[in-house]
Amino acid sequence: MKIGFHTDAFNSAVFSFEKALNWAQEHNVHFIECGVLEGVSWIHGLGYFPHVSLSEDPMWTRKKMEQYSVGFSQIDAAYPLSGRDGLYYGVQYVLKTLPWAKIVDCPNIATTDGLNIPEGLSENTALELMKYAYGTIVEKAELYDITINIEVHGYFTTKPEFLEKMLDFAQSDRLGLNFDTGNTFIAGQNPVAFCRHFIKRVKHVHIKDVSESLAYALRGKETGIGISYSAIGEGVNADNIKEVLKILRDSGYNGVLSIECEGQGGPLIEKSLHWLRNTLQKLNIPEEK
Repeated sequence: MKIGFHTDAFNSAVFSFEKALNWAQEHNVHFIECGVLEGVSWIHGLGYFPHVSLSEDPMWTRKKMEQYSVGFSQIDAAYPLSGRDGLYYGVQYVLKTLPWAKIVDCPNIATTDGLNIPEGLSENTALELMKYAYGTIVEKAELYDITINIEVHGYFTTKPEFLEKMLDFAQSDRLGLNFDTGNTFIAGQNPVAFCRHFIKRVKHVHIKDVSESLAYALRGKETGIGISYSAIGEGVNADNIKEVLKILRDSGYNGVLSIECEGQGGPLIEKSLHWLRNTLQKLNIPEEK
């Protein structure tokens, strides 16, 4: 399996995207994912934002990343698709990301639903809206040979009965699952059982631990974690992560394990990286670089 990380680990440290690339190179990590924005902003332009803009030249970005021996595992275009706004903003957001991702040589794009059921919509109506949205997106994704992953993060995606329906929105290999160990746990699900149930659809994985205090306060009350302040291996989800890694190993998964945690400018994500590498070795899972 491959190890990567989401650059939102460096949001609070106000890293630039290139500084995140430098961190990856220094720690022998060759895969990253990051968010994209349309247009530019002052915080991005001044180098205080570790994500990229669709206004930037994708080939220039690709060449820059090659200098650091780093490539994208996934681009995060996860504007919630479950509400009415999803059809107007979310779909266009993903469609604009597709050609940029193709040029920069990124194989996956992450999408998701909202944290809560959309106001004024029934569950069935929201599902129908998302079915239309994903049908449009996947049709275009097939042209670019890019996989659209549904991330476990919101009201619908953290409930297996709804996620099953979502993964059948399009009969295409270009629609897959971004499994998240932390979001399934905080939503009150069993990450091990959840992963086992959907293992055949997993195309990308977020490895995220959960602090004891956060679990006590919010488990079963929230559907997603914006940023985890627990190093992987130091939280209450560590044993579940080990079991998930075994399931991935036994299923033949050879994709990316993307670390998600608050990096604290480096120390916390360094602990996470050390734990994950040691755990892979103990489980006889080779790290592909």
